[in-house]
Amino acid sequence: MTGTDAAVHALLDSGVKIVTGVPGYPVTGLMEALGKKIRHEWSVNEKVALELMLGSSVCGERSAVITKHVGMNILADPLVTSATHTIGAGVVIFAGDDPGVQKSQNEQDSRFYGLIAEVPVFDPSTPEALYLSIREAFGLSERVSTPVIIRLTDRLLKSEGNINRINEPDHKPPSFDKKIWHITMLGKHQRFHGASFPEMCRYAESCQLNVYKKRGTVGIISSGFPSSLVESVIPENVSHLSLGIVNPLPLDMVKRFLDEHEHVLVVEETEPVIEKQLPGKALGKLTGHMPYGLVEIRDIQKAIENIHKDKAAYNITPQTVEERGERPVCEDCPYIPLYNAVKELDVPVAGDLGCAILTSQPHFSLLDAAFSLGSAIGTACGFNRKGIAIIGDFGLAHSGMAGLINAVHNEHEVVVVVLQNEIAAMTGGQKVPDLTGLVESCVQDTEIIDPQADVDIKVLLEEKLKKKGISVILARARCPRY
Repeated sequence: MTGTDAAVHALLDSGVKIVTGVPGYPVTGLMEALGKKIRHEWSVNEKVALELMLGSSVCGERSAVITKHVGMNILADPLVTSATHTIGAGVVIFAGDDPGVQKSQNEQDSRFYGLIAEVPVFDPSTPEALYLSIREAFGLSERVSTPVIIRLTDRLLKSEGNINRINEPDHKPPSFDKKIWHITMLGKHQRFHGASFPEMCRYAESCQLNVYKKRGTVGIISSGFPSSLVESVIPENVSHLSLGIVNPLPLDMVKRFLDEHEHVLVVEETEPVIEKQLPGKALGKLTGHMPYGLVEIRDIQKAIENIHKDKAAYNITPQTVEERGERPVCEDCPYIPLYNAVKELDVPVAGDLGCAILTSQPHFSLLDAAFSLGSAIGTACGFNRKGIAIIGDFGLAHSGMAGLINAVHNEHEVVVVVLQNEIAAMTGGQKVPDLTGLVESCVQDTEIIDPQADVDIKVLLEEKLKKKGISVILARARCPRY
């Protein structure tokens, strides 16, 4: 089975009632693989997705959230609070990371959210480990009364292996215990560090997903998919500690491994999350032995060759668009006339992380900035002169409406162009809410156009730029791909 198959079976075998999420690489396929087996729905953003699942947890139903790594930023608010608030039935968050930045705006490491929120994080290496991690995660979530994060990557989801499904008697997950409200907010944090966190630490030390293989005086500590790569190339005389749970770090086990070996290398994607917790005791990214981001077999082999050196030289050459290859706007995109019109105007332009991000590259080179999904309107309002915000209708629903409401409230100057194609085209064509009525109720100067019709878009934009206040153009078109 693939890692995706393993995850679906584990959710079924764990008695999960509902799954929510937001589409994006590399996790869209996991939600789609659920089919009719488990109730699931795409949410407008990740914060709402987690809040829905916390509501299910309160009522005693196990649930899960599927998001890509940048979505963890959006759901961080309820996540961090939930750890001390306490929950009922188990909640698991699948965080899809993108080492190598194949289809994302950054290469952040979701494991850091375990440290920030003080919740358990599993980092499985194989389909079997993923299946077992999910089964373990729901029980652990209920024992410590916090959500649990499971980190996924594209290579893990596509990797193949055998799994043994666990058929256990049905059990009734706990509901939320309202007695937690008998103590203060400070008391909740004190309770967390007196009960939940110590239980997490005990579990991490005894977790069967941590595998310790003693072979010699040199060793490797790894986690996630790179653990399977290590096993494929590791010399017979090199020890290996493969960690299935990385937060809390099983410090006693790690310390014993460090004490028993003269040199220890840490192999992990994307950031030195484990290595930073072992200052001066291990080699890895901070010492130049391993690259940041994606880990390949050749990187591990090179690091093993240099494992007796305190420092190693790892040259970093920033990848260019020319080297990688351009990802141009589709030739039949209905918004090309709009893009051409904007390009002719001498004004700052803020973009979003939908299809419009493709206009940042030559030949358009259209955007001045595009920070995150839903950010275009807020960014454009910060320009020192009236500019243009180009945002997709999914970006608007996701978090862009907050920027529009703020623009109205604080009387900013901006022209907002909404690419209203009714789908999330970059992530598979999922349906998007129609916010026409909401936009019109917020902004009096709202105009609907067909960008392929006989309309001079440049003249229209120039007129809107000369007007005081906020103008919204709803550019309606259909994506030929869908």
